[in-house]
Amino acid sequence: MDLPVMPPVAPMLAKSVATIPPGMRYEAKWDGFRAIVFRDGDEIEVGSRTGKPLTRYFPELVDAFRTHLPPRCVLDGEIVIAREGRLDFDALLERIHPADSRVRMLARTTPAGFVAFDLLALGDTSYLDAPLSERRDALTEALREAADPVFTAPWTDDVDVARRWFDHYEGAGLDGIVAKRPDLGYRPGERVMVKVKHERTADCVVAGLRLHKSGPVVGSLLLGLHDATGRLQHVGVCAAFPMRRRQELMTELEPLRMESVEGHPWADWAREEAHAQSRMPGAPSRWTGVKDLSWLPLRPERVCEVAYDHMQGDRFRHTARFRRWRPDREPGDCTYAQLEEPVSYDLREVLGT
Repeated sequence: MDLPVMPPVAPMLAKSVATIPPGMRYEAKWDGFRAIVFRDGDEIEVGSRTGKPLTRYFPELVDAFRTHLPPRCVLDGEIVIAREGRLDFDALLERIHPADSRVRMLARTTPAGFVAFDLLALGDTSYLDAPLSERRDALTEALREAADPVFTAPWTDDVDVARRWFDHYEGAGLDGIVAKRPDLGYRPGERVMVKVKHERTADCVVAGLRLHKSGPVVGSLLLGLHDATGRLQHVGVCAAFPMRRRQELMTELEPLRMESVEGHPWADWAREEAHAQSRMPGAPSRWTGVKDLSWLPLRPERVCEVAYDHMQGDRFRHTARFRRWRPDREPGDCTYAQLEEPVSYDLREVLGT
């Protein structure tokens, strides 16, 4: 491979802000795997946000890139999978599998797509120093003849349109808006874009904790919600605490510590079949295949309010943010029924297909 921009390249990143800023270019925030695609003739390499290759996990996209991309180019974008008109991140996670036969089976049954939103190189020209406006014009022209499963992300410079996208696109599985300065060059690894994500709150049962890697203080709180049958399901964690607060939480929660999991709602978490019926901590990671055993059970008697952006199935898609304790709430009242459901929106309308 011989390109003006060579792998690995760390993608340009975004920092979170509370509101959509004026005077910028706006795109939807895609909920998938960030990927930088390098093509030099028949040679294709797909790099992840961390620089590790994703190429082997998406063979159908490798074929599509040879068909739909310019012969020599470097693109930044997102690998996504859609089901029933909305993005499905769980289906993407299933692709990270060591067995090539399973990866190829999933490529046939749940094929992925690629949404391009930036151009780093084309032919013998590097676009890293070119302003975003120039890069986007070149990207649109380069992919003018591309077709499913390769798409160009829609954009607007109208902040009112961006606000409408923020409200409507969530129903298609997108999780916010990204804003970029039109005069900005491509800055690998730097947080020079901004992102605005949805935030909602929920009252959750604190039913366990994991220790911090630095020692015997709280690393994360394990959160639960009761389903329609009354069973407490593990829905995610909140983890961003200053070190002093981690120590305070350990002291606060000590009276709830259980000597063993016996009698705990997640007592049977170690059994594989239990994970098929309920969501609980300790399930094998889709990235490593290793079961996480390192959690401490707490009597599920305390309720906290957390902020979250959106749900992926029956759990929080990202780490939740601790807001406050809720001594006025009963654990039994912490159910899925309190969660707001976004209005459905067809992903095909986002992509203009």
